Amino acid sequence: MALVNTGTARAIVALDVADASAARRLVEMLGDDCDFVKVGSELFTAAGPELVRTMQRSGHDVFLDLKFHDIPNTVRGAARTAAGLGASLITVHASGGARMLEAAVAGAGNECGVLAVSVLTSLDAAQLAVSWGRSIELVEREVLRLAQLAIEAGAHGLVCSGLEARAVRDRFGDALALLIPGIRFSGDSAHDQARVITPAAAVEAGARYLVLGRAVTSAAAPREALRQARVEISSVRRD
Repeated sequence: MALVNTGTARAIVALDVADASAARRLVEMLGDDCDFVKVGSELFTAAGPELVRTMQRSGHDVFLDLKFHDIPNTVRGAARTAAGLGASLITVHASGGARMLEAAVAGAGNECGVLAVSVLTSLDAAQLAVSWGRSIELVEREVLRLAQLAIEAGAHGLVCSGLEARAVRDRFGDALALLIPGIRFSGDSAHDQARVITPAAAVEAGARYLVLGRAVTSAAAPREALRQARVEISSVRRD
């Protein structure tokens, strides 16, 4: 996968299932429209590195979403290992600081993009204030602050909600490839996400990558839902 910050947005299907067999069944059911998959903590804990290799060898780009947050040397090694497995994208928590972000970028190398996680989409300003122990009026300000850290560290991109994406792009242009989770179709339930957005609105806000979880995998017809999302994504012409 070419790590560029412009061009057509990519739809990433979240394989938020319990084991490798369920992941393979989901990918097979979704067919050729599923060309980029997310392997998160639950599935990676169950299936391990071999699933990443299997997906990569079968022609799927893999977003390994483990949200590393540790001392710089440990994160450097984890990023190097993830890149060696064939992951196209990995995540690290921007709140881990500049040195940790720089270590992740160094470990990942040129073929694996490091995405800095800003604020989880399950958190609103009040919840974030409790977690970080200080008053927070706007999540957007925190996202922009962490985006600056990501740029200075040389990260490929930033994970943020669609509600902050436009502000990030307005300030930093295409310096960061934006990955937006919490994608829902109009009228869908937000589930446990506090800040959600539709596929078209996410692309309009500047998304380079969109993570499609329950909007697709819990749909009555998952394959049709994925196709609908891809149509919405391709219908939006970015500036």
